[in-house]
Amino acid sequence: MQIFVINCGSSSIKYQLIAMPEAKLVCSGLVERIGTDESVLKHKVFKDNDEFVQVKQTGNVDHGGALAAVVEIMMDKVNGVITSADEIHAVGHRVLHGGKAFFKTIQVSEAVKAQIETLYPLGPLHLPANLTGIQVAEKLFPSSAQVAVFDTAFHQTMPPVAYRYAISNDYYEKNDVRVYGFHGTSHKYVSARAADYLRNPEAKIITIHLGNGCSMAAVNAGNCLDTSMGLGPLSGLIMGTRCGDIDASVVFHLMETYGFSIPEMQTLLNKKSGMLGLCGFSDMRDVKAAIKDGDEAAKLAYEMYAYRIKKYIGSYAAILNGLDAIVFTGGIGENDGAMRALSVKNLEFFGITYNENTAVISVDGITEYQNAGARVKVLVVPTNEELQIAKECYDLINL
Repeated sequence: MQIFVINCGSSSIKYQLIAMPEAKLVCSGLVERIGTDESVLKHKVFKDNDEFVQVKQTGNVDHGGALAAVVEIMMDKVNGVITSADEIHAVGHRVLHGGKAFFKTIQVSEAVKAQIETLYPLGPLHLPANLTGIQVAEKLFPSSAQVAVFDTAFHQTMPPVAYRYAISNDYYEKNDVRVYGFHGTSHKYVSARAADYLRNPEAKIITIHLGNGCSMAAVNAGNCLDTSMGLGPLSGLIMGTRCGDIDASVVFHLMETYGFSIPEMQTLLNKKSGMLGLCGFSDMRDVKAAIKDGDEAAKLAYEMYAYRIKKYIGSYAAILNGLDAIVFTGGIGENDGAMRALSVKNLEFFGITYNENTAVISVDGITEYQNAGARVKVLVVPTNEELQIAKECYDLINL
């Protein structure tokens, strides 16, 4: 079964074609700068252990034109992977926000599309693009099942004590103001892989997704009990350009002192804060290079980033009432050993240790970093959100 996975942004489309159930990656790609003359399609085909790359200028096209270019290149005479759009059995769409309405993967209908549109206030930058991707795919793949996979769905198992805010009930009941959490597809994928690896479906696991955006989740027996992001993706950990947790009084103070408007404040906290605000760099590789050059601001930012992770580890260990494993994933989580070590430093009380020199890589790519005999596993599990989406599409269609 061919599953075409789409992540449609406001000016980009990421995609993968995955053969299920063998989970074989057939091709992948990215269309960037949609709606401009610089729009470009970068396409990769994986065949016979070789990788074939094609780059194509798409011109000033909308999302429909961009996705049509993707279909055309997938049917290329030399490196094509399909001969007709009808060969795509299902199209899996990553949808940022499901609100309270969507707590599981669902096949798209007119009612589903209408409900997604009502959720625009919860994800004004992403949801319109996600819905556009669905509408365009319906036209290009008319015989394919269209499936929506919500980034918030995995966190819908949280209890009210975790997802409610201590404000008037009216805002929850009338405006759906609550914790939703994000990166759910990643947290679900890596926690499930970790539980399989541990051979313990009841495992208590803390998942730590570290990229430009960062979040953590407390997972018990496959169910999310708490997560660090909230109504939107701003709260929790320090991120590349987002501040993470901040006292609301700081927001009021800055608005009164500098006369910031609401959009200006949103820009400050989402795009000009975090590591960028602390030291001038949003990319962790640049931060580490600056530390080597003796930049004290970069050093402090790096330590603050790890300190925030450590605080959440302690909190989530308490919520879980025990711990079997900590899982690092995402670009930084998978590749920055120094950050992993700093994040779990001096947590021996919880049975957590870290030793880069004792790394053991399993046959399926999971790496252990704890000392011998440690009570808690410290794992690196590479995330694969597209594969998780393909799995959920396959399972839904084959119910």
